[in-house]
Amino acid sequence: QVQLVGSGGGLVLPGGSLRLSCAASGTLVGINSMGWYRQPPGKQREMVAITTNDGSADYGDSVKGRFTISRDNAKNTVYLQMNNLKPEDTAVYYCHAGGSLGYASLTYWGQGTQVTVSS
Repeated sequence: QVQLVGSGGGLVLPGGSLRLSCAASGTLVGINSMGWYRQPPGKQREMVAITTNDGSADYGDSVKGRFTISRDNAKNTVYLQMNNLKPEDTAVYYCHAGGSLGYASLTYWGQGTQVTVSS
């Protein structure tokens, strides 16, 4: 089992910045990616940013150039630096860890943290 604890959400003005953190603990064998998804009000959950164990990163089209994902492997923690935030970035942000172990697919979710961008 993997436990994910996300933090760093809040209320911010348009154009502002926030930094989310997600700390993973537990049995991390087989986990090869960590990242963030978000679910805006009334919409489906979407991928924001993912980083894999080889250091590569992938971003959703709407956040490219504004958000940066990074990781501290020693702390099993990933960070999401969000700059130039827009009202449409308002959502609950969920930390995710994924991978595989043998034939089993692994997927874990954090509890979600609210990000509200509003004047």
